[in-house]
Amino acid sequence: MSDRRREHLIKFYSILDELEQRIVGPRTLGDCRGHMNWPARGIYFFREAGENRSDTGPRVVRVGTHALKAGGSTTLWGRLSAHRGHLRSGGGNHRGSIFRLIVGTALIGRDGHEFPTWGEGNSAAKDIRAAELGLERAVSEIIRTMPFMWLSIGDEPGPGSMRGNIERNAIALLSNFNKAPLDPASAHWLGRHCDRDRVRLSGLWNQNHVDQSYDPAFLEDMERIVIQLANA
Repeated sequence: MSDRRREHLIKFYSILDELEQRIVGPRTLGDCRGHMNWPARGIYFFREAGENRSDTGPRVVRVGTHALKAGGSTTLWGRLSAHRGHLRSGGGNHRGSIFRLIVGTALIGRDGHEFPTWGEGNSAAKDIRAAELGLERAVSEIIRTMPFMWLSIGDEPGPGSMRGNIERNAIALLSNFNKAPLDPASAHWLGRHCDRDRVRLSGLWNQNHVDQSYDPAFLEDMERIVIQLANA
């Protein structure tokens, strides 16, 4: 399969190109609000300025979804808003968003910040949160400018979730972790300063699934769902 990975990547991005037309282009979280017409459930794909594919077009830097455990109630917008952070303060809660946490560690590594409490525990006292606010704001500024698209998939949470299957396989396909690099991260990609090997070596703001193999059949599922959007 490895010798066909380039072919599968081209197919993946062609499906995203079609999706982009169906949802009238990507958005950025800085321009998004909860009252917009969000599907209850879905999967999202983030891009990042300056991060491009080897041949043409921007590359995907993060794939994610939500509510994968049976009984999970998180919505697509709920997950996205956790990544976006708080509009009023400009900050956010990196303890509720692994995306925010790892972007923060990359900023710490790049800029030499001292934030010994960053990522410690599932909650933090008010004084700790206040001390972290500057870094939370910096994380918000980065994530809110990243263009993203979403694919509406309304399946129920659980181990057989289509969303989970597409997320897992898309990350495995895109990841360069312990593989010959295809569409590698640029030399100046912020993620190169992250303290997580899986982020640095995969070229993605993801940790889970970057070391796994993928089943190209997931591309057929993605394409079928996008075609259904076209016919809706």
